[in-house]
Amino acid sequence: MKQAQPLTLTHGKIVTPGGIIEGSVRCIDGVMEAIGSDVAPKDGDRIISAKGRIIAPGIVDFGVFAIDKPAFHFGGITRAALMPDQSPPLDYPSRVNYIAKSGKPDLWVHPLAAATRGLEGAQLAEIGLMREAGARGVATGRKWIADSGVMLRLLQYAAMLDLVVVTHAEDAALVGDAAATAGEYATRLGLPSAPAEAEILAVARDIALAELSGARLHFRQVTTAAGFDLVRAAKGRGVRVTCGITPAHFMLSDLATADFRTFTKVSPPLRSETDRQAALAAIADGTVDVISSGHDPRGAEDKRLPFSDAEPGVAGAETLLALVLGLARDDVIDLETVFELLGANPAALLGVPAGVLATGLEADLAIIDPDAPWVIDRRKMTATGDNTPFDMHGVQGRVKALIKGGVVVES
Repeated sequence: MKQAQPLTLTHGKIVTPGGIIEGSVRCIDGVMEAIGSDVAPKDGDRIISAKGRIIAPGIVDFGVFAIDKPAFHFGGITRAALMPDQSPPLDYPSRVNYIAKSGKPDLWVHPLAAATRGLEGAQLAEIGLMREAGARGVATGRKWIADSGVMLRLLQYAAMLDLVVVTHAEDAALVGDAAATAGEYATRLGLPSAPAEAEILAVARDIALAELSGARLHFRQVTTAAGFDLVRAAKGRGVRVTCGITPAHFMLSDLATADFRTFTKVSPPLRSETDRQAALAAIADGTVDVISSGHDPRGAEDKRLPFSDAEPGVAGAETLLALVLGLARDDVIDLETVFELLGANPAALLGVPAGVLATGLEADLAIIDPDAPWVIDRRKMTATGDNTPFDMHGVQGRVKALIKGGVVVES
């Protein structure tokens, strides 16, 4: 569905790379044609007044495990990078091509190709062919590639193709069947646990291999103080490494598992309060490049089980924006940085013309009331699963209108 009529968003606070300006955004033929205080609608334009609210880029959600259009639209997400952990996995060009064409026109899905066949960590998949089929990156899935030789070959091949490698940073040999991070709370609750060093070892090795190969490496989640230190130091040396995090890990610590509520079971598991504070510091100083929802909706068959047996995962698409806006209200980061983490940086990793409000780029925009209060209520969620650890949590910030390619997305 192409934009049939020019669209002008007026009277908004526009979040641009250079700062927030008051004015209008005019969209024509699916791209932003003009942005600024001197922009005015023309005859024949559809006009939507932002009424003094924020006009921001549509969110680019990096590393989701399922696509729920209504949930994504509610959360202001216009593009999503889908992890290869599907059934069957995205390890063949035909599967990647099918995903790349899905979702359009009102949600663009960018597949991340499976790094290895069957996501088994042994034999490289046909990465070059999957790139031609529409893959915007290559990912190890929910698991770490334990074989360093395989990981090095993956990074070298991806560097030749200029594809970002997205890795899960946990040493599986240390993690095993752990359901929690080793420490006081895991001991008190009697939960099988793994040391936080499982992440640290994985991060250290993968950074060393990325430095050796010159590849672009993205840790989908880093969640420990020592892990952030390693990424920070690597960036200082010029290694092409980036990292992400989800709201669960900067808002919750392992204390949240005290009542055995399986909605708090995530992967990696929740960390100590010291690590949570380190995550906030890493977001503030720019060590963290991307905040994503990690959207992974789970039904009762996966969650209504003993904590150790339940599957990890959070249905996060609907709550992502409001939770990250909380960082701005708490003065951890400013509003411009919010949308760098949610839009500009993930779009750059994928190599797509989105995530930024600039002329000539695709007209993916959201009108947001940052002060609109609401309560997260799992019973009202539109995702295919209601597994949020933030049930009945009060938040602020709501999407009032969403535009994809210059066309208003009707909810």
